[in-house]
Amino acid sequence: MTESQTSQVTSYMSQVQVMNEQGEIVNAPLRPPELTDDKIRELYEKMLFIKIADQKALNLQRQGRMGTYPSVRGQEAIQVASTTLLKNTDWIVPAFRETGAIYMHGMPLKNIYLYWMGNEWGSYAPESVNILPVSIPVGSQMLHAVGIGMAATRKKTDTIAVTYFGDGATSEGDFHEAMNFATLYKTPVIFVCQNNQFAISVPRSKQTASPTLAQKAIAYACEGVQVDGNDLLACYAVCKDAVQRARTEKMPTFIEAVTYRLRDHTTSDDATRYRDAVDHESWKKKDPLLRLQKYLNTKNLWNEKIEQELTEKFETEIQAVAEEAEKIISNPADIFDYTYAEMPERLRQQKEELLEFIKRNPPKTH
Repeated sequence: MTESQTSQVTSYMSQVQVMNEQGEIVNAPLRPPELTDDKIRELYEKMLFIKIADQKALNLQRQGRMGTYPSVRGQEAIQVASTTLLKNTDWIVPAFRETGAIYMHGMPLKNIYLYWMGNEWGSYAPESVNILPVSIPVGSQMLHAVGIGMAATRKKTDTIAVTYFGDGATSEGDFHEAMNFATLYKTPVIFVCQNNQFAISVPRSKQTASPTLAQKAIAYACEGVQVDGNDLLACYAVCKDAVQRARTEKMPTFIEAVTYRLRDHTTSDDATRYRDAVDHESWKKKDPLLRLQKYLNTKNLWNEKIEQELTEKFETEIQAVAEEAEKIISNPADIFDYTYAEMPERLRQQKEELLEFIKRNPPKTH
């Protein structure tokens, strides 16, 4: 390895941080000037709303009122920071743990709840909201984001696409194909890898021998950076650079946000079977909301009374949304009607069989 290559790898291994776990600004020059204390409080409130909405989803699932749900708890900072910088014309291409990101970009919370309740209309984004549906197959959505980026470049617009995925997705071929096409065709795409330390139960250490995930960008001549994913200010600063690069240079950026999944992989998982309890406790102290509380407290912009008032306000709003979502009756035919412009014969037959089955076996009412 040449000296320049060694220097490049070293730079990819240097994690960007602005605010530490104690809520102290440790790298003031990197703090974007628009992130005033009032703006930080505003973004904290959005993170708090997402945290409470996430907890509501977990409660609904445990009560049998929602299907399997993947908690976003612990990953609020990178999702709020990255979406705050986007225009309405930009696109979000999510995996499945992006409750915060898609809500921030305009997806109604009701729709998010509908999706996890098994209602097809949960995949519908209002006309003015540029969000692709949830993508469960690991890594496949990255290629969709590159396609959007290629289209934006050809149409000469300033639209960019942001796609989210976990550390495990970097082991998929889709990731490498997407990265290769993104730089080869000069596409305005931001790859946000939420490295939450686990791909379901597989720890980061067993995913790859690379010291960082960010350095994987080197192979594709792509700008890459590792950031403290629990530091809102650092995430904002890094994403701001990536957005500017995408808009002005039509070039991609790979961001590795080092964070932690504070909940189970999904509500059908039991993380205590594979996660070290001591390590888990240490990560809880790095909670992105907790460090912002500490900072805002020193600025007299936060205290327990404010927190309680906001929590009660958000809980009331979210409860109303959940009740509204539950009133919407799912139509089984929807799973067939909105996939193709013209339904293939095999799906038409399956639809008829399903509707006939439901007719013979109507759902029980209480």
